[in-house]
Amino acid sequence: MSTAQQFDIIISGAALAGASMALALSKLQKPDGTLLSIAVVETFPVSDQLPKSYDARVIALSHASAAYLNELDVWQQLKPDAMAIKTIHISDCDYYGKARMYAEDYNVSALGFVSEMQAIGNAIISPLKQSANVTFFAPDSISDINWQSECVSVQLSSGQSIQAKLLLGCDGGQSMCRKQAKIDTTENDYQQVAIIANVTPEKPHNNRAFERFSEFGPIALLPMTDNRCSLVWTVKPEHVEPLLALSDDEFATTLADKFGRWLGDFSTVGKRFSFELKLIQANEQIHHRMALLGNAAHSLHPIAGQGFNLGIRDVEAMAKYIKQALTQNQDIGSYKVLSAYAQSREPDHKQVITLTDSLVHLFSNKYTPLVIGRGVGLKVLNYVSPLKSALAQKTMGH
Repeated sequence: MSTAQQFDIIISGAALAGASMALALSKLQKPDGTLLSIAVVETFPVSDQLPKSYDARVIALSHASAAYLNELDVWQQLKPDAMAIKTIHISDCDYYGKARMYAEDYNVSALGFVSEMQAIGNAIISPLKQSANVTFFAPDSISDINWQSECVSVQLSSGQSIQAKLLLGCDGGQSMCRKQAKIDTTENDYQQVAIIANVTPEKPHNNRAFERFSEFGPIALLPMTDNRCSLVWTVKPEHVEPLLALSDDEFATTLADKFGRWLGDFSTVGKRFSFELKLIQANEQIHHRMALLGNAAHSLHPIAGQGFNLGIRDVEAMAKYIKQALTQNQDIGSYKVLSAYAQSREPDHKQVITLTDSLVHLFSNKYTPLVIGRGVGLKVLNYVSPLKSALAQKTMGH
């Protein structure tokens, strides 16, 4: 391995978690005053300007995630494409019961923001491409990892070898880093499928996000630019094909019937996608000279819109512990640094996974007492300020 290119840190994955991690670390200085050298390995070509489209996938950014992107100096570029969520409207189609959260109640301009994934990607990748201390290996992939006492050696599919003090696995739900380290996962198959599409309602969304619970499954609509809404409709596997087989007009009518006419009819339906919903949780967050972040560590159900935001908090915490180690002239890949990171993240992971899991089971249940109970629960949530505030704070990423 003497021919291996030397770096301080290797990041596997250049999607949003990996790119954010690279950007956060690219500004950190070593004790000698030089910047960290970072290698980023990504399976796909890395373009710094992805095109816009009606069908763009979106992410709900919490208030705290937007604040952190501002710290990384990308929010100004991203802000024009981000739609503020000023109201969250939670209700049950079949029983009376609703809860509403308003940004002004929590002294913030927005509870969160909805942004197109490619807009976030563009805002992060552009400055990374200009960083002299960041080297992309893309398109390329990790074929083998060799853990040594003082470093990690990584063999790439292209035949190149790279070496670093620390490897960060930001490579998604099917993480190669996690598999190579033989870290087991705990999985919970919800026996549900999400149908996602962008739709245009008849009435203005007025910066409102909706979560409607129906016997057909939870329907979430998030406000987007140009009065579009991002739809996430959670259904049982047997309902997927019939819904995907409908014409756009038929799907729009079915959606309006199930969702209700809060926003009138739906005039435009974009391309529909579907994916199975599972909770995948790595049993270990860290390994020798390696840590897992984002979806590599935890892939969540989208019901509470917490997946990306939890990953961003991973990134923020990891950057903090690496900066601290550099300041104290410690080995950035040491067990001491990584275990401090893992311990600091454990409570947040548990809270968010428990919240998500509880919402899935409560709002996907047809057991009558539970269904009536959730209607009562939504009323209670709406009128009991401490409960509502606790949910709002977690939604905002605090």
